[in-house]
Amino acid sequence: MATFVKTPSGTWKALIRKNGWPTTSKTFRTKCDAEDWSRRTEDEMVRGVYLSRTVSEKMTVKTALERYLSEVTPTKKPTTQRSEGVSATNLISFLGSYSLAAVSSELVASYRDHRLAQGKSNNTVRIELALLSNLFTIGIQEWGLGLIFNPVANIRKPSPGEGRDRRLSVNEEKVLLEAVDAHNNPMLGWIVRIAIETGMRQSEILNIRRSQIDLKKRIVRLFDTKNDSTRTVPLTMDATRIFTLALNNPVRPIDTDLVFFGEPGRDGKRSPYQFVKVWGGIKSALGMCDLHFHDLRHEAVSRLVEGGLSDQEVASISGHKSMQMLRRYTHLRAEDLVFKLDKMNQSETE
Repeated sequence: MATFVKTPSGTWKALIRKNGWPTTSKTFRTKCDAEDWSRRTEDEMVRGVYLSRTVSEKMTVKTALERYLSEVTPTKKPTTQRSEGVSATNLISFLGSYSLAAVSSELVASYRDHRLAQGKSNNTVRIELALLSNLFTIGIQEWGLGLIFNPVANIRKPSPGEGRDRRLSVNEEKVLLEAVDAHNNPMLGWIVRIAIETGMRQSEILNIRRSQIDLKKRIVRLFDTKNDSTRTVPLTMDATRIFTLALNNPVRPIDTDLVFFGEPGRDGKRSPYQFVKVWGGIKSALGMCDLHFHDLRHEAVSRLVEGGLSDQEVASISGHKSMQMLRRYTHLRAEDLVFKLDKMNQSETE
């Protein structure tokens, strides 16, 4: 049975004590509102479906995201941690002051439209919505926030798009390789060439240890990948030559097993070689600002397909889990297809 108490400020506090349930209370502007809430709450208790919404009503999106970043994000890969940190900042700027209980599907849709109107890419907005959705999932399943649904689940997500189709022209590759080879640290040139030759991701290349490379068998074993599955990458003759140079780097320090190493940090440990700033400077100087490092992976995968490898063979090298995603990363040059068509027609007429 509920009891009602008028507070000194003139509001009404409803207090419910029922066997088998924690004591529950809530303050309202009028006694009528307090009585309505108590009847609904007691009915839910009788039916065994009551969930205390007190925490979700008091916890803001900002507080929840800060807890998520401190408890959940550290369990993920470094690249994901950085991405979630940026996404959380953007979410907080728009939704931070709302309580979790106040976040509706309409409000989330408003955030989506706001970000798209700012000119943010579909993929950026999808990543931010994915973080918000996971926040609510964790809150419902693990934090006991008393929420009954995920407000992100039912809204339309921006389409992922067709993916980038940036390819390197022959001249672009020539001047790019000349520029990175001319840099005072040879590791930059080695990294760029390995990306083009193997299709490995930037993070995969930077985290390679010497023990993962078998020059005799011409393979690299990758353990720390984006999708957490190990794979073995075969090496071309040129990739083998580059790895040989990298392994024989005369300035390699004795305190790291990284093939591509950086300077010691504050803790005295060496992290992988960081080249984002110099890479950006070289692209700008060459007038190739639209080229992303990840485009080198696209280039490599497309070349594997053009070389005649099957989808399954390419996927085993690139690490793509689905043929659909592999096709999004594969862009064949029309002029190369014209050449193949001519060869096919020529063979038919002979």
